[in-house]
Amino acid sequence: MWLLALAVASVLLLLVSGGLILTARSVDAGLSRVDVISTSLGSVLGADENILLVGLDTRTDSFGNPLPADQLAALHAGGSNDGGDQTDTIIVVHIPGGGGPARGFSIPRDSYVELPDGFGQHKINSAYAYGQNAARGQLARKGISGNELAVQSGAAGARTSIGAVESLTGLTITHFAAVNLAGFADISSAVGGVPVCLNSAVDDSFSGAHFPAGQQTVSGAAALAFVRQRHGLPGGDLDRARRQQMFLSSMAHTVLSSTTLANATTRAALLAAVDKALTVDRSLDVLSLAGQLPGLGAGSIAFHTIPVVNAAYDTADDGEAVQVDPNAVQHYISATLSGSATPTSSSATPDAAGASSGSSARAAQPKTGAAPAVPSSDAGTTAPTVLCIN
Repeated sequence: MWLLALAVASVLLLLVSGGLILTARSVDAGLSRVDVISTSLGSVLGADENILLVGLDTRTDSFGNPLPADQLAALHAGGSNDGGDQTDTIIVVHIPGGGGPARGFSIPRDSYVELPDGFGQHKINSAYAYGQNAARGQLARKGISGNELAVQSGAAGARTSIGAVESLTGLTITHFAAVNLAGFADISSAVGGVPVCLNSAVDDSFSGAHFPAGQQTVSGAAALAFVRQRHGLPGGDLDRARRQQMFLSSMAHTVLSSTTLANATTRAALLAAVDKALTVDRSLDVLSLAGQLPGLGAGSIAFHTIPVVNAAYDTADDGEAVQVDPNAVQHYISATLSGSATPTSSSATPDAAGASSGSSARAAQPKTGAAPAVPSSDAGTTAPTVLCIN
């Protein structure tokens, strides 16, 4: 129940930034890879890329090794069996094949959608668990066990998640990247912390988020708590998505700053964290991706949240969920990519306010929000200005 995929995107930004070709090659060699993409469109020169980035609520590293109990305790992560292996952060990053700005689309984890493979209607973050659990028994009967069982059943879960996201967004996913629980904390520490800013002080025992108001720098377990909190936020999960977008902008800015890139010790620590944190599809080629992202040094990726119909939708079996209209979602994404959409301000989302006040499920006009990136005027500084959010 936290937001981790932002770390994946930040690491990808590091890998494709200026002068790190050898670093990119070393990361390519060390990543955990799984066979989850059924199309090779992403490898065609000039083709659009749609990268599904997820934060995986699992208590293992990318190679299936269980996390130690003391590490889980430090991260406020519960026991080794907690979490349910769900994709509690979901972002699709669209990279135009012909050039132009990259765009990220956040999908609320509780979006109520039709899952593929006959699993029925459920929250989209449970797609991973449904696919994983269905495959685990079949794999075990074939004699697969231990770390390999965790990795292969996880790949099945990833494929189910990819299918659910494709059906909702209308986009063909060309690449997949996931970051695990401990990996997020390690990556944020490796870059020396990430500047954030809060409108008000927070004190949340569920996530371990205890922060004063104003600008501050967070890393490790504190960074995990910052992006994990949803209790006490006016918009619940939708406000948490805004935190995710702001954090990603700030983290990318930090990673791409001249001081971070110039520090060999920082780069080595980041690469070590990446190896344990990330799982990617077999065809993801960092160097090829670098050729399609020449403008990321300016922090030019824009983030949006898909439109929702009702953030407090009562379901028959899954409790309260976020109601979405796939047609409206696909229209919004298409319009945004073509430049004809006019997103509303993410600082005021009527559905989020209604959800936090306990209102009954209701129909509402879809609202969207985009978190502004760190101002370009701050590029290259060690303490960038960040916008204050809930």
